[in-house]
Amino acid sequence: MTGYKLWLVESFEQVEDPRVNRNKKHRLIDIIVIALCAVLSNANDWNEIETWGIIKEDWLRQFLELPNGIPSHDTFNRVFSLIDPKQFFDCFSQWIQAIHGVLQDKIIAIDGKALRKSNDSRFAKSALHLVSAWCADFHLTLGQVKTADKSNEITAMEELITLLSVKGTIITIDAMGCQKKIAALIAEKKGDYVLALKKNHKDLYEDISLFFNTLEQGNFKDKNCHTYSTVEKDHGRIEKRLYAVSNAIDWLPGKEEWKKLQSVAMVVSQRTINGKKSTERRYYISTLSQNPQQIARAIRSHWSIENNLHWQLDVTFKEDLSRSRTKNNAENFAALRRMAVTLLKQETSKKISMKCKRLLAGWDNNYLLKIIGFTQF
Repeated sequence: MTGYKLWLVESFEQVEDPRVNRNKKHRLIDIIVIALCAVLSNANDWNEIETWGIIKEDWLRQFLELPNGIPSHDTFNRVFSLIDPKQFFDCFSQWIQAIHGVLQDKIIAIDGKALRKSNDSRFAKSALHLVSAWCADFHLTLGQVKTADKSNEITAMEELITLLSVKGTIITIDAMGCQKKIAALIAEKKGDYVLALKKNHKDLYEDISLFFNTLEQGNFKDKNCHTYSTVEKDHGRIEKRLYAVSNAIDWLPGKEEWKKLQSVAMVVSQRTINGKKSTERRYYISTLSQNPQQIARAIRSHWSIENNLHWQLDVTFKEDLSRSRTKNNAENFAALRRMAVTLLKQETSKKISMKCKRLLAGWDNNYLLKIIGFTQF
């Protein structure tokens, strides 16, 4: 076993092996590394992971022991159904954050996603729903927590924020996460928040809506209101956005119930597509000051979790088609996909799509090594 030292090996060696000794034909670290490398190389289920491992066995022996060859797909299935999902993802998250260092002033978007085919009607088991934290600046998945069903997503968000180191970061969450307890938790951990506001907080929504309507009628000339505008054009589509922010909110009923609340914001989006115009207004509450550029950056960055993570998982990794169900299986395979997205996003030497990167990783061992990080010795 000579040639390469993988930093991933050192990282995942911290994962506790859940198997009893008599059932250990394969090293846990070998199973994990093969699975992640195979997913990076366009494998989307355990059978494909086994097949990839068999084809790449000679190459894998350069940094893995493989005492009994490549594990079967049943072995991959069984082992990943037993591994503690939190510990598994935390090992990767700690490694990737160590590479990038402090996340000061970075945007962390938190949002949920369902794995639609992971339900099991025979046992009345609903589809797995995961809440993920995504660093938009670095394209990193920082953590994930599962929830039994959509109604419990708020609880999962609280758990995820508790696990994360958010000091000095800006947390963005959609309207479901606009909760006083979540705002307090972020503030107590010395983070900032930009929370989308909808009619689930009817009185607050109506008060802020009326406030900005008044400012808009005065062309936003109030000295306590600051604005920022952007224009985007693409393939016959024009979108103009006006961001208005004010920290003159002493009048706001219930202000003190939202921990460290400093400002309110509105975004007016005017879209023109093939000559047809539409206008939408969205409202936000935040701990940030009345810097409209900073709040605009946070609001726009939140969509990165949809466009750069969730969309890739469904389109490139076929996550919505995954039928993994056994114990921790679905959650751990979801973690493998999110790890793969993060690693593929970090590799920027090839200006090609995520799909092409996966194919190239399967074809070119040197390119795969570049993705996962290694030292030659």
